[in-house]
Amino acid sequence: MREIDALTITNTVKKLCIDANCHLGCDIKNRIAECAKDEPWPTAKGILEQIIKNYTIADSENVPVCQDTGVACIFLKIGQDVHINGNLTDAINEGVRQGYSEGFLRKSVVRDPLDRVNTGDNTPAMIYYEIVEGDKVEITVAPKGFGSENMSAIAMLRPSDGVNGVKDFVLKTVLEAGPNPCPPIVVGVGIGGTFDKAAYLAKKALLRPIDKPNETPFYADLEKELLEKINALGIGPQGFGGKTTALAVNIEHFPTHIAGLPVAVNINCHVTRHKTEVI
Repeated sequence: MREIDALTITNTVKKLCIDANCHLGCDIKNRIAECAKDEPWPTAKGILEQIIKNYTIADSENVPVCQDTGVACIFLKIGQDVHINGNLTDAINEGVRQGYSEGFLRKSVVRDPLDRVNTGDNTPAMIYYEIVEGDKVEITVAPKGFGSENMSAIAMLRPSDGVNGVKDFVLKTVLEAGPNPCPPIVVGVGIGGTFDKAAYLAKKALLRPIDKPNETPFYADLEKELLEKINALGIGPQGFGGKTTALAVNIEHFPTHIAGLPVAVNINCHVTRHKTEVI
């Protein structure tokens, strides 16, 4: 049994909160650069070039890519042969507290959805635990802004709706979102499981690099088809038109009940932030 001190968890989460908010992944940067090169509409091309300038400044000056530094979504894969010395949840939240303070990141969490009083330190984090084999802990911090989160949706389709029903729901969700989630967007889709599992899958899909298609050929083809159809909608960067509405569609799937076909769409803006470290 390997032991990890809770302080190590705190320090790792703190570092990842700052890094994730200030530095986009190469997969996102490369796709935006490709889209800017291929975008024929001058206004759309100009917006993409401004986005490139923005994340370049964020990299060089170590400042947030976006003013909405989001809710801290923390995904953990915990080896079953690991023992944490201390309270794991408290250690994670302390890392968020320190990271958002020391990184001068906007605090966006309110203590209650109705009384709307800000907690002042961006806690509590949204934490997702997964037990895996081994003696290590993988921590992924994925800050989620709500301009895009608010445009997400879930549907409990009928099995008879089939793949066409899934396609229609994804396209309808993106079309209704329009310019609100600050396109170009990344679209996470969760198919299967239960009501809550589908939503989790959709959010987890956003963690996969956008240059890595689904391992199942059927779903890889579906990702490609949906991306083409979404970009054909003509919403474009920031909603000003063009062929770059989405950078990618990532799908995650899971077994489900014979009577159900849950589908969730979790939209993210081009600032699809996530950083991972294994300890």
